[in-house]
Amino acid sequence: MTNIPAPPDFEAEAHQTAARKNRLLASPAVLIVALFGIVPLLIVLVYSFLAPAPYGGVLWKFSTDAYLNFLFQRDIFSDALEFSPAFLLIYFRSFVFAVVTTVVCLGLGFPTAYFMATRPPAQRNWWVLLITIPFWSNLLVRTLAIMFIIRDEGLINITLMSLHIIDKPITLLYTNFAIVLGLLYSFLPFMVLPLYASLEKLDFRLVEAAYDLYATRRQVLWRIIIPMSMPGIVAGSLLVFIPTLGAYVTPLILGGGTHLMIGDLIAQQFGSGRNWPLGSSQALILMAAVLVALFFYVRATTRGTKNG
Repeated sequence: MTNIPAPPDFEAEAHQTAARKNRLLASPAVLIVALFGIVPLLIVLVYSFLAPAPYGGVLWKFSTDAYLNFLFQRDIFSDALEFSPAFLLIYFRSFVFAVVTTVVCLGLGFPTAYFMATRPPAQRNWWVLLITIPFWSNLLVRTLAIMFIIRDEGLINITLMSLHIIDKPITLLYTNFAIVLGLLYSFLPFMVLPLYASLEKLDFRLVEAAYDLYATRRQVLWRIIIPMSMPGIVAGSLLVFIPTLGAYVTPLILGGGTHLMIGDLIAQQFGSGRNWPLGSSQALILMAAVLVALFFYVRATTRGTKNG
Protein backbone atom coordinates (compact mmCIF):
# COMPACT_ATOMS: atom_id res chain seq x y z
CA MET A 1 0.00 0.00 0.00
CA THR A 2 1.19 3.48 -0.80
CA ASN A 3 1.39 6.02 1.99
CA ILE A 4 -1.24 8.72 1.56
CA PRO A 5 0.10 12.12 2.70
CA ALA A 6 -1.84 13.75 5.48
CA PRO A 7 -4.04 16.65 4.42
CA PRO A 8 -2.53 20.05 5.21
CA ASP A 9 -3.71 21.72 8.37
CA PHE A 10 -5.04 24.93 6.89
CA GLU A 11 -6.28 26.21 10.24
CA ALA A 12 -2.85 25.92 11.88
CA GLU A 13 -1.21 27.60 8.89
CA ALA A 14 -3.75 30.43 9.08
CA HIS A 15 -2.99 30.91 12.79
CA GLN A 16 0.76 30.99 12.11
CA THR A 17 0.29 33.51 9.30
CA ALA A 18 -1.88 35.71 11.51
CA ALA A 19 0.67 35.48 14.32
CA ARG A 20 3.48 36.54 11.99
CA LYS A 21 1.41 39.48 10.76
CA ASN A 22 0.60 40.52 14.34
CA ARG A 23 4.27 40.38 15.34
CA LEU A 24 5.17 42.43 12.28
CA LEU A 25 2.52 45.03 13.09
CA ALA A 26 3.57 45.21 16.74
CA SER A 27 7.29 45.45 16.00
CA PRO A 28 7.36 49.29 15.59
CA ALA A 29 5.68 49.78 18.98
CA VAL A 30 7.98 47.23 20.62
CA LEU A 31 11.00 48.96 19.08
CA ILE A 32 9.89 52.37 20.35
CA VAL A 33 9.23 51.02 23.86
CA ALA A 34 12.62 49.30 23.92
CA LEU A 35 14.49 52.31 22.53
CA PHE A 36 12.87 55.04 24.61
CA GLY A 37 11.77 53.05 27.65
CA ILE A 38 13.92 50.05 28.42
CA VAL A 39 17.28 51.40 27.21
CA PRO A 40 17.09 54.64 29.29
CA LEU A 41 16.02 52.59 32.30
CA LEU A 42 19.04 50.34 31.88
CA ILE A 43 21.29 53.41 31.63
CA VAL A 44 19.83 54.76 34.89
CA LEU A 45 20.36 51.35 36.51
CA VAL A 46 24.01 51.28 35.44
CA TYR A 47 24.61 54.87 36.56
CA SER A 48 23.21 54.12 40.01
CA PHE A 49 26.12 51.70 40.63
CA LEU A 50 28.85 54.11 39.54
CA ALA A 51 30.74 56.87 41.34
CA PRO A 52 29.94 60.56 40.79
CA ALA A 53 32.39 62.70 38.86
CA PRO A 54 33.50 65.99 40.47
CA TYR A 55 31.72 68.23 37.94
CA GLY A 56 28.78 66.09 36.91
CA GLY A 57 28.62 62.82 35.07
CA VAL A 58 29.99 59.55 36.41
CA LEU A 59 33.27 57.76 36.99
CA TRP A 60 33.28 54.29 35.50
CA LYS A 61 34.02 52.33 38.65
CA PHE A 62 31.59 50.19 40.61
CA SER A 63 30.15 51.78 43.76
CA THR A 64 27.11 51.33 45.98
CA ASP A 65 27.51 54.71 47.70
CA ALA A 66 24.45 56.08 45.89
CA TYR A 67 22.18 53.64 47.70
CA LEU A 68 24.01 54.07 51.01
CA ASN A 69 23.72 57.85 50.76
CA PHE A 70 19.96 57.50 50.47
CA LEU A 71 19.74 56.53 54.14
CA PHE A 72 23.17 57.34 55.52
CA GLN A 73 25.72 60.13 55.38
CA ARG A 74 29.42 59.92 56.07
CA ASP A 75 30.91 62.02 58.83
CA ILE A 76 33.46 64.43 57.36
CA PHE A 77 35.91 63.76 60.21
CA SER A 78 35.58 60.07 61.09
CA ASP A 79 34.14 58.83 57.77
CA ALA A 80 31.56 56.88 59.77
CA LEU A 81 28.06 56.26 58.43
CA GLU A 82 25.26 58.09 60.23
CA PHE A 83 21.56 57.61 59.63
CA SER A 84 19.98 60.57 57.82
CA PRO A 85 16.18 60.60 57.29
CA ALA A 86 16.14 63.69 55.03
CA PHE A 87 15.42 61.81 51.81
CA LEU A 88 12.89 59.56 53.56
CA LEU A 89 10.97 62.60 54.77
CA ILE A 90 10.79 63.97 51.22
CA TYR A 91 9.56 60.61 49.96
CA PHE A 92 7.00 60.43 52.76
CA ARG A 93 5.79 63.96 52.00
CA SER A 94 5.45 63.09 48.32
CA PHE A 95 3.43 59.96 49.10
CA VAL A 96 1.16 61.95 51.40
CA PHE A 97 0.60 64.60 48.72
CA ALA A 98 -0.07 61.89 46.13
CA VAL A 99 -2.57 60.04 48.34
CA VAL A 100 -4.38 63.24 49.36
CA THR A 101 -4.56 64.41 45.73
CA THR A 102 -5.87 61.02 44.59
CA VAL A 103 -8.54 60.89 47.31
CA VAL A 104 -9.72 64.45 46.66
CA CYS A 105 -9.75 63.86 42.90
CA LEU A 106 -11.83 60.74 43.45
CA GLY A 107 -14.23 62.60 45.75
CA LEU A 108 -14.72 65.39 43.22
CA GLY A 109 -14.37 63.33 40.06
CA PHE A 110 -16.88 60.58 40.84
CA PRO A 111 -19.99 62.80 41.16
CA THR A 112 -18.79 64.82 38.16
CA ALA A 113 -18.40 61.71 36.03
CA TYR A 114 -21.77 60.36 37.25
CA PHE A 115 -23.42 63.64 36.32
CA MET A 116 -21.86 63.49 32.84
CA ALA A 117 -22.85 59.86 32.33
CA THR A 118 -26.49 60.55 33.24
CA ARG A 119 -26.89 63.42 30.76
CA PRO A 120 -28.63 62.87 27.41
CA PRO A 121 -26.24 61.42 24.81
CA ALA A 122 -26.27 64.64 22.79
CA GLN A 123 -24.92 66.61 25.77
CA ARG A 124 -22.18 64.23 26.94
CA ASN A 125 -19.62 65.24 24.31
CA TRP A 126 -19.93 68.86 25.39
CA TRP A 127 -19.22 67.95 29.01
CA VAL A 128 -16.20 65.89 27.94
CA LEU A 129 -15.02 68.90 25.95
CA LEU A 130 -15.27 71.13 29.04
CA ILE A 131 -13.25 68.64 31.08
CA THR A 132 -10.50 68.44 28.47
CA ILE A 133 -10.19 72.21 27.90
CA PRO A 134 -7.38 72.57 30.53
CA PHE A 135 -5.25 70.21 28.42
CA TRP A 136 -5.24 72.80 25.66
CA SER A 137 -2.71 74.89 27.58
CA ASN A 138 0.70 73.97 28.92
CA LEU A 139 1.06 72.68 32.48
CA LEU A 140 3.43 75.53 33.30
CA VAL A 141 0.87 78.11 32.16
CA ARG A 142 -1.86 76.50 34.25
CA THR A 143 0.39 76.38 37.30
CA LEU A 144 1.29 80.06 36.91
CA ALA A 145 -2.42 80.86 36.65
CA ILE A 146 -3.00 79.15 40.00
CA MET A 147 -0.11 81.15 41.47
CA PHE A 148 -1.60 84.46 40.32
CA ILE A 149 -4.95 83.51 41.86
CA ILE A 150 -3.75 82.48 45.33
CA ARG A 151 -0.86 84.93 45.86
CA ASP A 152 -1.17 87.77 48.39
CA GLU A 153 -2.30 90.18 45.66
CA GLY A 154 -4.31 87.50 43.88
CA LEU A 155 -7.98 87.16 43.12
CA ILE A 156 -8.90 85.31 46.32
CA ASN A 157 -7.29 87.74 48.75
CA ILE A 158 -8.49 90.82 46.84
CA THR A 159 -12.06 89.49 46.84
CA LEU A 160 -12.02 88.64 50.55
CA MET A 161 -10.54 92.02 51.45
CA SER A 162 -13.03 93.90 49.29
CA LEU A 163 -15.85 92.09 51.09
CA HIS A 164 -14.23 93.05 54.43
CA ILE A 165 -14.00 89.40 55.43
CA ILE A 166 -10.27 89.70 56.14
CA ASP A 167 -8.08 92.69 56.99
CA LYS A 168 -4.82 91.43 55.54
CA PRO A 169 -3.96 88.85 52.88
CA ILE A 170 -4.00 85.19 53.82
CA THR A 171 -0.78 83.36 53.00
CA LEU A 172 -1.80 80.67 50.53
CA LEU A 173 1.15 80.61 48.16
CA TYR A 174 4.25 78.53 48.98
CA THR A 175 2.32 76.27 51.33
CA ASN A 176 1.25 72.63 51.31
CA PHE A 177 -2.25 73.80 50.44
CA ALA A 178 -0.96 75.53 47.31
CA ILE A 179 0.85 72.37 46.18
CA VAL A 180 -2.20 70.14 46.69
CA LEU A 181 -4.43 72.70 44.95
CA GLY A 182 -2.09 72.82 41.96
CA LEU A 183 -1.86 69.04 41.77
CA LEU A 184 -5.63 68.74 42.06
CA TYR A 185 -6.20 71.21 39.25
CA SER A 186 -3.59 69.53 37.06
CA PHE A 187 -4.68 65.91 37.45
CA LEU A 188 -8.44 66.05 38.11
CA PRO A 189 -9.30 65.35 34.43
CA PHE A 190 -7.22 62.16 34.65
CA MET A 191 -9.72 60.93 37.25
CA VAL A 192 -12.90 62.18 35.62
CA LEU A 193 -12.38 60.71 32.16
CA PRO A 194 -11.78 57.04 33.20
CA LEU A 195 -14.69 57.26 35.63
CA TYR A 196 -16.91 58.68 32.92
CA ALA A 197 -15.90 55.94 30.50
CA SER A 198 -16.79 53.33 33.13
CA LEU A 199 -20.06 54.91 34.27
CA GLU A 200 -21.22 55.52 30.71
CA LYS A 201 -21.32 51.74 30.19
CA LEU A 202 -23.32 51.18 33.37
CA ASP A 203 -26.69 49.54 32.82
CA PHE A 204 -28.96 51.90 34.74
CA ARG A 205 -31.77 49.35 34.56
CA LEU A 206 -29.98 47.66 37.47
CA VAL A 207 -30.32 50.89 39.45
CA GLU A 208 -34.02 51.05 38.65
CA ALA A 209 -34.42 47.40 39.66
CA ALA A 210 -32.69 48.11 42.97
CA TYR A 211 -35.08 50.99 43.68
CA ASP A 212 -37.99 48.70 42.80
CA LEU A 213 -36.68 46.28 45.46
CA TYR A 214 -36.77 49.10 48.04
CA ALA A 215 -33.03 49.71 48.14
CA THR A 216 -31.93 53.03 49.56
CA ARG A 217 -29.74 55.48 47.66
CA ARG A 218 -26.76 54.53 49.81
CA GLN A 219 -27.29 50.83 49.10
CA VAL A 220 -27.59 51.50 45.37
CA LEU A 221 -24.39 53.54 45.43
CA TRP A 222 -22.27 51.11 47.44
CA ARG A 223 -23.61 47.81 46.12
CA ILE A 224 -24.29 48.57 42.46
CA ILE A 225 -22.77 51.77 41.11
CA ILE A 226 -19.37 51.71 42.83
CA PRO A 227 -18.63 47.98 42.28
CA MET A 228 -19.56 48.21 38.61
CA SER A 229 -17.47 51.37 38.14
CA MET A 230 -14.44 49.87 39.93
CA PRO A 231 -12.35 49.58 36.71
CA GLY A 232 -12.70 53.33 36.20
CA ILE A 233 -11.86 54.01 39.86
CA VAL A 234 -8.70 51.90 39.65
CA ALA A 235 -7.62 53.41 36.33
CA GLY A 236 -8.29 56.97 37.48
CA SER A 237 -6.49 56.45 40.78
CA LEU A 238 -3.42 55.09 39.02
CA LEU A 239 -3.43 57.90 36.45
CA VAL A 240 -3.51 60.47 39.25
CA PHE A 241 -1.29 58.82 41.86
CA ILE A 242 1.70 57.97 39.66
CA PRO A 243 2.26 61.36 37.95
CA THR A 244 1.48 63.20 41.19
CA LEU A 245 4.19 61.26 42.99
CA GLY A 246 6.80 62.43 40.49
CA ALA A 247 5.44 65.94 39.92
CA TYR A 248 8.11 68.55 39.32
CA VAL A 249 6.65 71.83 37.99
CA THR A 250 3.81 72.28 40.47
CA PRO A 251 5.81 71.82 43.72
CA LEU A 252 8.63 73.94 42.34
CA ILE A 253 6.41 76.94 41.49
CA LEU A 254 3.65 76.73 44.09
CA GLY A 255 5.90 75.39 46.84
CA GLY A 256 8.62 77.94 46.23
CA GLY A 257 11.35 75.31 46.44
CA THR A 258 10.84 74.95 50.20
CA HIS A 259 8.45 71.98 50.04
CA LEU A 260 10.45 69.49 47.99
CA MET A 261 8.87 66.46 46.39
CA ILE A 262 10.58 63.50 44.78
CA GLY A 263 10.66 65.02 41.30
CA ASP A 264 12.39 68.16 42.56
CA LEU A 265 14.83 66.10 44.62
CA ILE A 266 15.88 63.94 41.65
CA ALA A 267 16.20 67.00 39.40
CA GLN A 268 18.48 68.65 41.95
CA GLN A 269 20.82 65.66 41.93
CA PHE A 270 21.21 65.85 38.17
CA GLY A 271 21.45 69.66 38.25
CA SER A 272 22.99 71.66 41.06
CA GLY A 273 23.93 68.56 43.09
CA ARG A 274 25.96 67.06 40.20
CA ASN A 275 25.49 63.62 41.67
CA TRP A 276 24.10 61.51 38.84
CA PRO A 277 24.44 58.15 40.61
CA LEU A 278 22.47 59.42 43.61
CA GLY A 279 19.76 60.82 41.32
CA SER A 280 19.62 57.52 39.44
CA SER A 281 19.31 55.52 42.65
CA GLN A 282 16.55 57.81 43.92
CA ALA A 283 14.64 57.36 40.66
CA LEU A 284 14.95 53.57 40.87
CA ILE A 285 13.88 53.56 44.53
CA LEU A 286 10.85 55.63 43.57
CA MET A 287 9.97 53.22 40.78
CA ALA A 288 10.31 50.24 43.11
CA ALA A 289 8.13 51.92 45.76
CA VAL A 290 5.47 52.73 43.15
CA LEU A 291 5.45 49.13 41.89
CA VAL A 292 5.04 47.78 45.42
CA ALA A 293 2.26 50.25 46.23
CA LEU A 294 0.44 49.48 42.97
CA PHE A 295 0.74 45.74 43.58
CA PHE A 296 -0.95 45.94 46.97
CA TYR A 297 -3.52 48.49 45.76
CA VAL A 298 -4.61 46.45 42.74
CA ARG A 299 -4.59 43.26 44.79
CA ALA A 300 -6.77 44.79 47.50
CA THR A 301 -9.12 46.33 44.93
CA THR A 302 -9.46 43.08 42.99
CA ARG A 303 -10.09 41.12 46.18
CA GLY A 304 -12.73 43.61 47.27
CA THR A 305 -14.44 43.41 43.87
CA LYS A 306 -14.51 39.61 44.00
CA ASN A 307 -15.87 39.59 47.55
CA GLY A 308 -18.46 42.16 46.55
